[in-house]
Amino acid sequence: MDAARKARQEIHTDRETRLTAVERDNKLPTVRPRDAATLILVDRSGPVPKVLLGRRHANLKFMPGKFVFPGGRVEPKDSAMPVAQPLHPQDEKRLMTKIKRPSARRARAIALAAIRETFEETGMLLGSRDGNGQKMPATPGGPWEGFVQAGLYPDLSAIQFIARAITPPGRPRRFDTRFFAADYTSVGHKIEGVIGPDAELVELVWLPLGEAQHLDMPQITAVVLEELESRIADGFGHALPVPFYRMVRRYFHRFEL
Repeated sequence: MDAARKARQEIHTDRETRLTAVERDNKLPTVRPRDAATLILVDRSGPVPKVLLGRRHANLKFMPGKFVFPGGRVEPKDSAMPVAQPLHPQDEKRLMTKIKRPSARRARAIALAAIRETFEETGMLLGSRDGNGQKMPATPGGPWEGFVQAGLYPDLSAIQFIARAITPPGRPRRFDTRFFAADYTSVGHKIEGVIGPDAELVELVWLPLGEAQHLDMPQITAVVLEELESRIADGFGHALPVPFYRMVRRYFHRFEL
């Protein structure tokens, strides 16, 4: 094994060990993980890339007070939302890898969930106003009405699939989460007043990757930030492998999609 490959393996092992270390011996019945998605907005306009994180309300039952990326579970209506541009073919293929009942529709719904959750939690709409020159077709309603009112179509070509992680067995809530990243220039519109003391996210911060990792955040969030930093250093391209973290025999393992 050459020195560079050995160094990468040591980094990967360290991340696996840290994720395993935070897991408690939870005896709850195993539930099937729900499809979920999250989106990391990256501002690369300056000399150092910055990422957007939000601090969750202290009274929430799930990860109270933690800094996280906007995200949540996939909803049934997500797959029905029209888009300006489809997913990159490489991302669509990887989103359908190592899952039961894979389909392009499911891959699209997962990606759309990341965009919808970002809008709901931050007021930022990732999309295009042209919609391929077509009139906005019927939409599934709900939160997607915000896109209709802004005259935007979600743009799936603007996001990149960068990581996946499954909550270990024994937790009361389990998610099969796909992490996406997009450049901040892809935000086509922003609604003010979404963040506040009574909202799910009480504040938003833009921080360089190195500084962001010092915030109070879940270990998986810190690990994905490190993966993102490496990805940006390697060119931030769709051809790069996507890390997949899941627990096998009580130990987290890092695979690649």
